[in-house]
This record gives sequence, structure tokens and C-alpha cells, in this order.
Amino acid sequence: MTTTASTRHDPAADQPLGQSECRLYLISPPTFELRLFHAQLTEALNEADVACIQLRMKGVSDDVILGAAELLMPLAQEFDVPFLINDRPGLAAKADADGVHIGQEDASYEEARALLGPDSIVGVTCHDSRHLAVIAAEKGADYVAFGAFFPTETKQVSSHAHTDLIRWWRDISVVQSVAIGGITPENCTPVVSAGADFVAVSAGVWNHPEGAGAAVRAYRAAIDRAPMEDPVI
Repeated sequence: MTTTASTRHDPAADQPLGQSECRLYLISPPTFELRLFHAQLTEALNEADVACIQLRMKGVSDDVILGAAELLMPLAQEFDVPFLINDRPGLAAKADADGVHIGQEDASYEEARALLGPDSIVGVTCHDSRHLAVIAAEKGADYVAFGAFFPTETKQVSSHAHTDLIRWWRDISVVQSVAIGGITPENCTPVVSAGADFVAVSAGVWNHPEGAGAAVRAYRAAIDRAPMEDPVI
């Protein structure tokens, strides 16, 4: 995951047609046993290219989140994968994480950037809204996240995005996009083909019956098979 939007390739430039540059963005379960999850994450990182890891813990204390970050961040660093904390730029700064992902009801982009500095990653949830995405990009967000694209049990969702949104964003912006919400190896082709830079996944990896390694291999194979649509020029 790049830390500045300007480094994204122009879709109409030198990317070979038919090949996607989409990558996996892993989101932790909302609760987990730390040592077990460390083993799952290690398995996932050993098996496939991962662009980013987001620590998204719910209903736990700040100390628990910081303790998880302390154990998991060195693993992410070993694989050269950016490590973000969900919702809480203050905690991200305290943990010395690579950045933060913020929702529309969390801290503002300006607050997150002030706390974390110009070189950190700040991603912004934009639901199914073109307007929110344009505002986030104009402020300097490193990526915008759209969703949910499919039904998901990971979190309650109030917005349902369509691949036209990814397609439109690919054609008008250099800011990277993350597709999120119920994405599986079986259904990811439309969002990958439309031009998503990243697919964010959680339960589809950690709850996979054959383990996290098999899950990320399946996602990676599905992404690689997805045909890329020609950009609108």
C-alpha cells in the first residue's frame, strides 16, 4: 500500500491489459485470542502478498488494543506490510502504527493527519458515496473505502455499493480505492475487474475451514484470474 496517492499507476498507462494490480487488505476479527491470531496472521502472510493489515478490535480496552499492536506490528514489519489501527488516530499514534482507518463517525481526517503526521497512512470510509470520496481525496486521504458490496456478518452495514462506483472512481481519481463488505474468492471478480486497488477481507480469511493460508491463496488466485476492464479514456 502506497502512502501517497500520487504513486498510483494511471489505469490507461503501462499496466498490461488483462492483469490486475489489486491486492489483499486484511482486517482483524473484532475479538480474538492474541497468540492464536498471531499464528493465523503469520500463516496468511507466509502464503500470499498482502498490502495492509488493519487492527479492528471492538468492545475492548485501549490497553488490549495497544497490547495486540505491540505483538502484531513486528510481524507486519517483518513482511514489510503497513499496520493500521481502526477508528482511533490517538491510539495509532501511541502505538507508532503506520496509520489509521477512520469512518465517517470517527475522528475527522484533519485530526487524524495532525496526530499522525504527513507520512502516515490515513484511509477513509466513504460507504457508497461519491461525494464523501471526493471530499476525502481533496483533503489528502491515502485511500477511500467503498462498501458494502455483498452481505456481511462482520459488521452492521447501512450502505450497499455497486461496482459502478469503483469503475467511476478508477476513471476520475488517482487516489487508491478499497472494496469492502462480504467479499469472497467466489464473488470478488466484479470488484477486481472494475478496478479496485485493494479488496478488504476479514471473516473470509480467519473463519476459512482450511485455515488462513488456504484462504489467502484462494483470494490471490481469484484476483489473478479476474479480467480487467478497459479504462474509459
